[in-house]
Amino acid sequence: MTRPRVAMRKIRDVIRLSFGEKLSRRQVSASLGIPVTTVSDHVMRAEAAGLSWPLPDELDDHALEQLLFPPVVPKGIVRPTPDWKYVHVELRRKSVTLQLLWLEYREDHPDGYGYSQFANLYRAFRRQVDVVMRQEHRAGEKLFVDFPGQTIPIYDQRTGEVTLNAELFVAVAGASNYLYAEAFASQELLYWVTAHTHAFEFMGGCHEIVVCDNLRSGVTRPHRYEPDVNATFQEMAAHYGVAIIPTRTYKPRDKAKAEQGVLLAERWIIARLRHRHFTSLGEANAAISECVAFINSRPFKKLDGSRKILFEALDRPALRPLPPERYEFATWRQAKVNIDYHIEADHHYYSVPYQLVGKVVYVRSSATTIEAFYSSKRVASHLRSFKRGQFTTDPAHMPESHRRYAQWTPSRIINWASTTGPSAAKLVEAIIKSRPHPEQGFRSALGIIRLADRYGTERVEAACGRALHLRAYSYRSVQSILAHGLDKQPLPEARPTRPHPRHQNVRGATYYQ
Repeated sequence: MTRPRVAMRKIRDVIRLSFGEKLSRRQVSASLGIPVTTVSDHVMRAEAAGLSWPLPDELDDHALEQLLFPPVVPKGIVRPTPDWKYVHVELRRKSVTLQLLWLEYREDHPDGYGYSQFANLYRAFRRQVDVVMRQEHRAGEKLFVDFPGQTIPIYDQRTGEVTLNAELFVAVAGASNYLYAEAFASQELLYWVTAHTHAFEFMGGCHEIVVCDNLRSGVTRPHRYEPDVNATFQEMAAHYGVAIIPTRTYKPRDKAKAEQGVLLAERWIIARLRHRHFTSLGEANAAISECVAFINSRPFKKLDGSRKILFEALDRPALRPLPPERYEFATWRQAKVNIDYHIEADHHYYSVPYQLVGKVVYVRSSATTIEAFYSSKRVASHLRSFKRGQFTTDPAHMPESHRRYAQWTPSRIINWASTTGPSAAKLVEAIIKSRPHPEQGFRSALGIIRLADRYGTERVEAACGRALHLRAYSYRSVQSILAHGLDKQPLPEARPTRPHPRHQNVRGATYYQ
């Protein structure tokens, strides 16, 4: 191992003490605290360069170093220089290593550099490349996504006021730095998922991994080791066959590509469009797509080609193909199965197997379907209904006894109630008519009919007559009448209606005609 070079200040002191003060080399070594061999080396180099003390005033440290340590002129065979730009690009391909590229280099140039020198020279080249291109990412491996902090204002065409501050979504391919950007109304889950589907379609395929920030729409609970990814975002990733890896909090290096892409978007999209007044997202996105095309076609500074050329050569061949159908956006939530084996979704009630009463299921709501999952297995699927407060029931989800009831009609229920008496039939008919949906009154009607098993048909008939008189159209009213024995008491007399007094201040109905 070579000894590190002594500072030029001490080398000047070596020359001063040796040539000016005429000290021995051991004395110089003791005075300056450097090895005797180093002193001897510097003295011999000064003598070979024809130096004496004092040194010329115009001889600065750089010029002195050139005299004492001239560049070594290679002797013998000159090694062929590898194409470092080619090596740098090829290293982004899957399974390509530096040693493999060195072997290929030696096949073409048997007298070329050894592997150690080859690796050292490449590292020196890599340090000269832009920061954006310095990080090593495999082709088709990672897609970095983020939202910049800056927004794009959307103006009202009539008033000129800002009606929306649009968020700019940015996606950057890891190997080629190929960029995609699009403006959305917000960072909500719907737009977050839609942005990813558009980015995949823009790229013409899917990367293996999506690296995202801990955005609330994508990550429900940030964690250093086990972050919780939003169920909808995870389902979208599974549909396209990609993995989601959120970055660690407060670790910007985890998504340096996204940070560089955001910086690029802020400078070449947001700043470039700052003087334009957009009146719609469509108009803004048309201008953004032009900026994106310019960024991707812009030549690199220290590498050949552009982002688009590099993407076509590296990333695109390595991308996974898109699925036949685009992902259908759907939300997920938990719901507890009610005692009537129905769950609520957007104010409508959907059935699940009655065995799941009291269990918690996961409900997936899309634009067309409502699905229920229990233990990761789909247990129910219904076409989505937007009728508030009503029920969608699959007969297969009912117990056997409820299936028999489902075959009944309002007329059949009323006919059965008529076997108890005319008042019971009238009350059941009134109950069914009072409900928004006839089936919602079946349970109350059946309950009233079954009261005859306990109280007898005569008492139930009398109780139904009293409920009709009081306009109490419910099972609870009839049950309360029977429980308190009110069916045995005479019906309350109706209050007499008194004639309306007539006087000159009463104008009558004809006044308004």
